[in-house]
Amino acid sequence: MSSALTQWLRKLLPNLDHRVWILAAGRLLSQVGIGFTLFYAPIFFTTQVGLSATQVGLGIGLGSVAGIGGRFLGGSLVDSPTAGRRPTLLASALVSAVADGVLILANNFPIFLLGNLLMGFGVGLYWPAAESVAADITRPKQRNEAYALVRLADNIGLGVGVIAGGALISLTGAYRALFAIDGVTFLLFFGIIYVAIAETRPADNPARSLLQGWGHALRDTSLMVYALVNVLFTGYLAQIQSTLPLYLNRFAGGEQTISEGTLSLLFTGHVVLAAIAQLPVARWLNRYRPAQGLMVSALLWGLGFGLVWRSGTGSLPLVWGGLALGVMALAMVAYTPIGSALVAAIAPETLRGVYLSVNSMCWAVGYLIGPPLGGWAIDQGAAVAHGFWLGLAATVAPALVILVWLDRRLRRQGV
Repeated sequence: MSSALTQWLRKLLPNLDHRVWILAAGRLLSQVGIGFTLFYAPIFFTTQVGLSATQVGLGIGLGSVAGIGGRFLGGSLVDSPTAGRRPTLLASALVSAVADGVLILANNFPIFLLGNLLMGFGVGLYWPAAESVAADITRPKQRNEAYALVRLADNIGLGVGVIAGGALISLTGAYRALFAIDGVTFLLFFGIIYVAIAETRPADNPARSLLQGWGHALRDTSLMVYALVNVLFTGYLAQIQSTLPLYLNRFAGGEQTISEGTLSLLFTGHVVLAAIAQLPVARWLNRYRPAQGLMVSALLWGLGFGLVWRSGTGSLPLVWGGLALGVMALAMVAYTPIGSALVAAIAPETLRGVYLSVNSMCWAVGYLIGPPLGGWAIDQGAAVAHGFWLGLAATVAPALVILVWLDRRLRRQGV
């Protein structure tokens, strides 16, 4: 029985370098800590510390800006002969742990802001380093599954953290303990990287100035064209977390709408489906070129937006809303790993960190644009809110045109 189970697991799970599994395990651990604080920090700082919702929103928003700075510096450090992947990962874990220490002590807005700036900066340092390590220790054909594995670890850790954090708050009400636990998970992540992950940066990386690598990346037409699509896709993803719950609650099915409790079940199903489908979809997309895989994602996004519109304008909103979330879960898992794999394929080996930093910055820009745009549409009333989803579906057409062009260009370049 155990032998059969072992064989089944070997077929199911990707055959990757053990360091990818270690990196995923460390990320799962740190995401558990992030899940502890993700939804509960704003509640704590408004209801118990006495900050206004505007102050909390400003602190979180400025933390995202610091994250852009962290990504910029992280991309350069990752490629630097005097730094590298491992020191940057270790620095990201330490800065994030210090941020939690500051948030434990925060009793006013300046300290709260400092904690968020440090946390954003630490997370910004993490992404170029982690994605560069995954690219360094895998072959091109393995990267979809490697990035899918890390994303799966992210989702599982985050889900466990949110549930466990909610349970701790309901039992003890000790909000500050959440930040202590989050800080401990970052220190444990630091320990895992320190013990188990050696430097993976290619030994022949030339020394260069801080801006030299960025100049090369920003002149790379393939990367910049992909960045346009990437910002669009991350804007799509942001709508699931910000605009879609409000739309289904206020406008789905006319007067019927969808209650908060039912929405919770729908979005839980969305997360579960994404986790189940992450590795199988990544493996299935290995048969296609990267840009073709992104075309599959774009078509799924367009179908999902059409289903959201149907949920708001017709009968059976629960059915259409559930189908929309299911389709968009598949669109998301088709997009997230293959996007990183494509950028790793485009990047010169000596500039992998900078290129993946550009990829990560697209996420920051997409999340900066997407939620305010969706919120504006919701505030304009039903007609504009319904039309917003049709407008998003229409943007899939130019995205497909760009991806077809990019696919032809990358084929000529042998990518």
